[in-house]
Amino acid sequence: MTTLPKTTTKKLGLVIDLDICVGCQACATSCKEWNTGGYSAPLSDHDPYGADPSGAWLNRIHSFEFPGDAATPGLADGKTVHFPRSCLHCEEPACVTVCPTGASYKREEDGIVLVNPDTCIGCKLCSWACPYGAREYDYDHGVMKKCTLCVDRIYNEHIPEEDRIPACVRACPTGARAFGDLGDPDSDVSRNVAEREGFDLLAEMGYKPTNKYLPPRKRVDPTPEPLPEAVPLAKHGSRMDALFAWVDKTLS
Repeated sequence: MTTLPKTTTKKLGLVIDLDICVGCQACATSCKEWNTGGYSAPLSDHDPYGADPSGAWLNRIHSFEFPGDAATPGLADGKTVHFPRSCLHCEEPACVTVCPTGASYKREEDGIVLVNPDTCIGCKLCSWACPYGAREYDYDHGVMKKCTLCVDRIYNEHIPEEDRIPACVRACPTGARAFGDLGDPDSDVSRNVAEREGFDLLAEMGYKPTNKYLPPRKRVDPTPEPLPEAVPLAKHGSRMDALFAWVDKTLS
């Protein structure tokens, strides 16, 4: 079985804001585009435009409808939450320790969990051990594949510095995804997690996922404030006089 590093220099990972994710699938498609030609390449597709498409996707998005709750301010009309799911690069990943060949491993220098396709035998033990369903079996190549945090992109000095982040983060149109060192309490991602009370997915299982989720905020009451009373024109003469009278009253 594969052993884990005692410590990792960094804890690179993602922070996903469930409050502003709109479920547009941009992260999933950009992930597929980059990784089908990168570290995990190629990613198989079967009948992609047919009635029953299948294939290897390293990032998937699920949508959940929450019913309205009249007792909760701002949630009387319910809410839709879009939930992206990929490998969480756990500190104690069961998918690594269960691997019989050492193909699944956790990097000591940055905490990223990867799969070596040259030594993977496709036994699927890692997919059974992962509680998050983050492992994808590629039937064309007989090996397991998963999110790599775009390891071949974030260290690539041949692309602009602003692009040296995971493809999913670069593509997100709402800024719902952030990337950084969650082992550094002073990093932007760590501070954001602390401020928004970010949480671990299935924390009770003890795998200590590096990736964090930020919970949806309570909705603000959308009821608009009443407009100021109209100032009678007859009292102030012209429309311009009425406008200045209203401004004076408002500022006072």
